[in-house]
Amino acid sequence: MNKFAERLKELRKFNKVTQKQIATETAIAERVYQSYEYGKVIPTATTLVTLADYFDVSLDYLVGRSDIKERR
Repeated sequence: MNKFAERLKELRKFNKVTQKQIATETAIAERVYQSYEYGKVIPTATTLVTLADYFDVSLDYLVGRSDIKERR
């Protein structure tokens, strides 16, 4: 599993939300969101930003380039 997929799953569990809730709130199809968590598909830059905003973390943290969650 890639770092992005690991972080996405970790953030979802930490925030106690379901894949369906995230998909609904971010306007991402549930199966597409699932494919991100399973590491089968890499999202577009726009979707990465949407997910980082949803979880209120930095984009670098979300994709595994940093261990610092906070946005600057």
